[in-house]
Amino acid sequence: MSPPYRNLITGGAGFLGSHLIDRLMQSGEEVICLDNFFTGRRQNIEHWIGNPSFELIRHDVTEPIMLEVDRIWHLACPASPIHYQFNPIKTAKTSFLGTYNMLGLARRVGARILFASTSEVYGEPSIHPQSENYRGSVNPIGIRSCYDEGKRVAESLCYDYMRMNNTQIRIARIFNTYGPRMILDDGRLISNLLLQSIRGEELTIYGNGLQTRSFCFVDDMIDALILFMNSAHPGPMNLGNPEELSVLDIAKLIISKSGKELNLRFLDKLEDDPIKRKPLIELAIKELDWEPKISLIEGLDITRNYFQEMLLK
Repeated sequence: MSPPYRNLITGGAGFLGSHLIDRLMQSGEEVICLDNFFTGRRQNIEHWIGNPSFELIRHDVTEPIMLEVDRIWHLACPASPIHYQFNPIKTAKTSFLGTYNMLGLARRVGARILFASTSEVYGEPSIHPQSENYRGSVNPIGIRSCYDEGKRVAESLCYDYMRMNNTQIRIARIFNTYGPRMILDDGRLISNLLLQSIRGEELTIYGNGLQTRSFCFVDDMIDALILFMNSAHPGPMNLGNPEELSVLDIAKLIISKSGKELNLRFLDKLEDDPIKRKPLIELAIKELDWEPKISLIEGLDITRNYFQEMLLK
């Protein structure tokens, strides 16, 4: 079978999902967007409503659904701590039951499924940087475990479906991603610091700011996801930008780009917040011939402009 494929995207009205929909629609494919609008936004996908190749279904993935599709991009799950800790039981259900339902659908209709896992499966890593064969160090009873352990058990389900039913799976371990359509008040580092700098406020840092992060611009991530879906490798595969900076350096960079004299305010360290996070992406380079192209400086400018536009609305 050759494209156009009939694509199902769970969490399609969210940050990553809506960018993926744009790319698939622009390439002439058919798309069904599935979202319960907990963190998704209708405005992210409303420009496709009315297009004969696009369908929007309001649905929660914790409930089964019967559809005829060729490919499933399972992105549904709140990704920021504020949102996934709001109802941790629901978050765990979304990862387990949602993935179970999507794998069941993939098995019934013979679809290939890409599961959006996360770098959080590595927890507080004891090796640095992190490669796919590292098994992680996650606190199973911490406040972040609903997300971390939820994604870990979902990965396990994917492999069991592949082993038992020959389901075509692709497990993407996505590292921190940023860009336009992030929710402004989602509490994540980039959105927090950018908004505070735009408003002329103090920039808040949790802990001493020496913890490191690696941020990938959304356009690069969408490139990687599409290449991965089209590849022959089941994963898990790290997808992210290995450019590693301390939180303090990121804050100083954002201040320098703001053109304002802004102060830093240090708050208590967040529970189970990883000290270091950096992906090894040799597998993606080898299998996908992919590397991120957009620098943090360039990506921050684009994201800052988006936030400024949103604040004016």
